[in-house]
Amino acid sequence: MLLDVKNLRIAFRRDGRDITPVRNVNFSVPEHGRVALVGESGCGKSLTALSLAGLSPTDRATVSGSISFSGRIAYVFQNPAESLNPVMRIRDQIRESLPQDMLRRERDARIVELLARTGLPDPERAARAYPCELSGGQQQRCMIAMALAASPDLLVADEPTTALDVTTQKQVLELIDSLAAETGMAVLLITHNLGLVAGRMDLVNVMYAGQIVESGPVVEVLSAPRHPYTKGLLAAVPALDAPRDAPLADIPGTVPPPDRWPPGCAFAPRCRLAQDECRNAQPPVSLAGGRRWACFATAS
Repeated sequence: MLLDVKNLRIAFRRDGRDITPVRNVNFSVPEHGRVALVGESGCGKSLTALSLAGLSPTDRATVSGSISFSGRIAYVFQNPAESLNPVMRIRDQIRESLPQDMLRRERDARIVELLARTGLPDPERAARAYPCELSGGQQQRCMIAMALAASPDLLVADEPTTALDVTTQKQVLELIDSLAAETGMAVLLITHNLGLVAGRMDLVNVMYAGQIVESGPVVEVLSAPRHPYTKGLLAAVPALDAPRDAPLADIPGTVPPPDRWPPGCAFAPRCRLAQDECRNAQPPVSLAGGRRWACFATAS
């Protein structure tokens, strides 16, 4: 297994309150695998991804559990405009990820090669450019080139299409797919949209309120979701064949802040199937056919 996360817990204090935004998270990524971590904003997905590289939300955070990883990891973050240094040219930023023993001319040639690999039409111009001189899609391609510079075994793509138009979103995702197939690197995709993982990922982990509530092969989870939260996320994906005036489905309420996780099942306040035991006790993790889910209402 390339990456194995067991009982990951991230906790810290804020304004005198104990906050645990990530609670007992377990998942793995096989070599050359394609795995998704899905959930609404505020569910702890990005914190989980950052913890893989030892990055915590504050110096006073307590991180426990275990993360076993063999190889190199690289990140593509959700907002390239904020991730790229605005006062450095693209080539200088990518150069930092290349082996320092390379000659300068070799590094410059490698930078142009990496940018060309991402499909930029004029990689030499992009290398000389500052981030503000590029579009959002071009900036994200530069971020992907920077990630590839380290020859990673695992690429963590954290909401890589945020703030991009639909056409550019498709291009960026297809680029990641093609590069993964070409290089053999594994991919951990962080997203709030279950529709993006269909036909793209092998395994999916659905996260809510800092916990994995359902996981399994993508085909099985999407065709027969067991947890009400997973069903709600799927229902919220607009259908292409739906009538134009059809109302959009949604999940009532919002994800509670991490200092106010409710007792029992955290999804119970928003769940139409919630029972008294859901609100009073933590649901057991059920296993069937390799599928995991945690829900009183559907575990029987």
